[in-house]
Amino acid sequence: MNKILVTGGAGFIGSNLVDYFSEKGHKITILDNFSRNGSEINAEYLLKKHENLDIKRGDIRDIETIKNILKREKIDIIFHTAGQTAVTTSVENPREDFEVNALGTFNILEAVRLSKYKPPVIFSSTNKVYGNNVNKIPINEKEKRYKFGDKKFKLGIPEDFPTDANEHTPYGCSKYTADIYMRDYYEIFGLKTVVFRLSCIYGPMQNGTEDQGWLAHFLISGVKNKPITIFGDGKQVRDVLFVSDLNRLFELALEKIDKVSGEVYNVGGGYKNTLSLIELLELMGKNNIKPKYSFSDWRPADQKVYISDIRKAKRDFGWEPKIGPEEGFGKFLKWFKNQ
Repeated sequence: MNKILVTGGAGFIGSNLVDYFSEKGHKITILDNFSRNGSEINAEYLLKKHENLDIKRGDIRDIETIKNILKREKIDIIFHTAGQTAVTTSVENPREDFEVNALGTFNILEAVRLSKYKPPVIFSSTNKVYGNNVNKIPINEKEKRYKFGDKKFKLGIPEDFPTDANEHTPYGCSKYTADIYMRDYYEIFGLKTVVFRLSCIYGPMQNGTEDQGWLAHFLISGVKNKPITIFGDGKQVRDVLFVSDLNRLFELALEKIDKVSGEVYNVGGGYKNTLSLIELLELMGKNNIKPKYSFSDWRPADQKVYISDIRKAKRDFGWEPKIGPEEGFGKFLKWFKNQ
């Protein structure tokens, strides 16, 4: 049994990790400021289901909060999933975005560095660290989607893809800052850190919005018969990963932490699990969900195609997605309707 600290443990990815690892008998401490819509509901669900939870209401922008948790008991590992998650919000309030994503992550690393036991940290980063460089790859426009025109990226974007000298949006900048600090604290101070640069994760306990969690947002809006705004032309493509597959990867990283510390992994559904927005709408139609939708301008640095090259994760962990989009779509709908 491990003692696990999950920052943002009442958010979407965090709450799924808490649920998964609690089922396996681990003791979990949740640190969350409950600012995100739906986090209170997630926490209530987790508390009813599990007895081995300790919930701390606090903010990663306060380093003393993190220090106190690490002083109180021996934490074996930190799953750092707390963060400001929306590109548009980062443009509207870049200072808050920086303080949560960059300073908050720095606080976690500093608290660990100054702690007695120095637990490993697995960090949920983002594909937005690659910024507008992804849009510099030639693309081919098909009827319902864009495709990379350069065969070199047929399997997706690798971890060594360029990250500098381009637009990122404040969100991309703040997450990349955190990303760099994670790796530097491994190199300079010997902390055990792992970075997962996540693509589009979806699943239960996700309250998607226009800003973040687009697949869940489409499905929820469709079920509720609410109109959807598509930014761009709807042909943009992402690789999608059901959250239970991500849970397994966190577990493998915990088991192999001594071997994978200091590493960065692109994590998503990979080239076998991709969808354009138009294709998602068609998939919804097959399930008798036919929302009204309209089009609007492209958003800053929105990548027309992003697909994660997940071969490194497969090589180091023996991991690959098990749940495809249609199966995941059904699982999400079942969860949502049960709510």
